[in-house]
Amino acid sequence: MIERKIVAQKKKEYQIQEMIANNVRGSGYSHTKLQRTPLGEKIIIHAARPGLIVGRKGQNITKLTKNLKNSFELENPQIEINEIENINLNAQVVAGKISESLERFGTARFKGIMHKTMEEVMSAGALGIEIVISGKIPGARAKSWRVYSGYLKKCGDIAINGVDKAKIRAVIKTGVVGVKVSIMPPDIKLPDNIQLLEEKQEVIEEIKEEKPVKEDVEEKPKVGEELKKKQGKEEVSNKEQKKETKKTKSKKEKVKKEVKKTVKKEPKKEVKKE
Repeated sequence: MIERKIVAQKKKEYQIQEMIANNVRGSGYSHTKLQRTPLGEKIIIHAARPGLIVGRKGQNITKLTKNLKNSFELENPQIEINEIENINLNAQVVAGKISESLERFGTARFKGIMHKTMEEVMSAGALGIEIVISGKIPGARAKSWRVYSGYLKKCGDIAINGVDKAKIRAVIKTGVVGVKVSIMPPDIKLPDNIQLLEEKQEVIEEIKEEKPVKEDVEEKPKVGEELKKKQGKEEVSNKEQKKETKKTKSKKEKVKKEVKKTVKKEPKKEVKKE
């Protein structure tokens, strides 16, 4: 039962996308995304020219919402339009441009159209491109014409998921012509793209052992030791003062003795009477 629901849902999504693509032709339509929200279904349309989808005063977008609501029984469809940044790197937009130009100019200039689009895509920065046009071109017998440039993966996981592919039909006078475009984007990471890293050469140098220099660290003396040192310094200063006083006393005594000796030695002068 779950499988049937999933298949039915996917079928519904595909039908919605097909209907939008048919209604929005000529606006550079790329793809649509469906999101389920509590308010209703949110439909995000990615296109090159969103102004054409909206229309004057939103006439086209209101018509589109009514058609979606009636044909697919959607409760509250909310349409959101996003603009494509680089048109030339989107395969669906490129295929649409080729089909439009074929319908306008016919099969006479199909080779010029193919080469011109290929150059535009490669100048946009794509790694590779392949364009295949198959149908009654240019004569009554059906043929397929292939133009390619750059690097393009044909097999593997990157060819399935990485390469952007698109198929579109162009209706001309001779009949229906199929256009197939595959573009390899520039931001893809390839498994065969290997970069060799250079080994860093380690230079080993001999380091001489330096003797550890003893730093003179002043040890903080304890409180008791500080008091003892202060007392010792005071005692030393007292002793020095006593010695100095003794020296000064001895010097004074010596001076006194010398003065006495000089006084004794000097003879008395006789005074003559007239």
